[in-house]
Amino acid sequence: MSKNILPDRQTVKRTIDRSGIKSVSTASIRELVKLVNDLESATGCRYVRMEMGVPGLPAVSTGVEAEIKALGAGVASVYPDIEGLPALKTETSKFIKLFLDLDINPQGCIPTVGSTMGSMAAFLVANQCTPGRSGTLFIDPGFPVQKMQIQMLGHDCYSFDLFNYRGEKLKNKLESVLSTGKVSSVIYSNPNNPTWMCLTEKELSTIGEVCTKYDTVVIEDLAYFAMDFRTDYSQPGHPPYQPTAGKFTNNYVLLISSSKAFSYAGQRLGMIAVSDKLYNRDYPGLLKYYSAGRFGHAIVFGALYGLSAGAPHSAQHGLCAILKAVNDGNYNFLATVREYGEKAGIMKAAFINNGFTIAYDTDIDRPVADGFYFTIAYPGMKSGELLEKLLYHGVSAITLDITGSSRDDSLRACVSHVFREQFGDLEARLQQFRVGNPV
Repeated sequence: MSKNILPDRQTVKRTIDRSGIKSVSTASIRELVKLVNDLESATGCRYVRMEMGVPGLPAVSTGVEAEIKALGAGVASVYPDIEGLPALKTETSKFIKLFLDLDINPQGCIPTVGSTMGSMAAFLVANQCTPGRSGTLFIDPGFPVQKMQIQMLGHDCYSFDLFNYRGEKLKNKLESVLSTGKVSSVIYSNPNNPTWMCLTEKELSTIGEVCTKYDTVVIEDLAYFAMDFRTDYSQPGHPPYQPTAGKFTNNYVLLISSSKAFSYAGQRLGMIAVSDKLYNRDYPGLLKYYSAGRFGHAIVFGALYGLSAGAPHSAQHGLCAILKAVNDGNYNFLATVREYGEKAGIMKAAFINNGFTIAYDTDIDRPVADGFYFTIAYPGMKSGELLEKLLYHGVSAITLDITGSSRDDSLRACVSHVFREQFGDLEARLQQFRVGNPV
């Protein structure tokens, strides 16, 4: 347990006042990271840091070794192919078949500078396909940066909170938005960042069918691939498979990250995978922006070329080696990241035992899984007040205000950078919080 259980209150207040943050309830994730860095420096207190969703496990050695070998062979001096390393494209296609049971040609599997760039490229092209339609529907809560991308692009943004429209309610809600004819793409994450809700097969079929009806591109963010630990998705080529709307529509783009499932975040490498039908589809509207109207051509030689002209060469070799090990059955990537689920279970219990509730607590009729994130609320407090009081108690998080949530009383907690030796500090600080804020 840390020597300084709680930070000095006056120092915390001064640091927050000097931060320039108008309200912690609307501060961005990166602003909160800087604030907590400053709080730790000013107070000498090690915070229980739950504000940023960054991996907390070592990088997969298979990738590191392959990357070192590639660097030794001189790839650092050579531009990577804009379409991606052929072997990586092949292994990505295999991975998608083995773990999603979807058939995607390797040409549609393209490396990006992280999934964040993948979503930017997908928004850019999907929302340019049809004149008069430049809107994205967010099935929220969601990753705040993706809404920032829509704002940067000048596209229209629509959203609703999934928690209020689970199961049978989802179809009518989707219909009500897509039937306006203004929406060209729909995005969601599964498992969900920030709530860790997971869409059911039936809900995914609803998304696929309604999006097909209204000719809308589905952008499925799989940043936390197969990390719903209630079901074992770890056996390549054998059911159960990671659920996907790709089973129910041909108009989809998958975002696959190397950051969380493979603990390879520092290399900023992700993959987008475009369905064969969508990749090869011609949209006359794209000719206004690109040299060809084919969706796949616009993604590769338009959006991705303009954004980065290719993804890091050596990192592609690293991810390729990881995916090959997974595909060949030599590396069970989910066995490693189960640590996140185990920590979440312990941390949730600490909060619940001290008067907190889990804000997004169920997937229709069963408790949400323990995973990378969970959400918390405290009776009688709005999210900004709750976050600020936790900062005074040496605990950080982010509010759900910036995620598109309909809840104004809740926070997102990330487990990845809370280490097991800090569990005692967390329990002690929550006990102190409860004493000072009796229900």
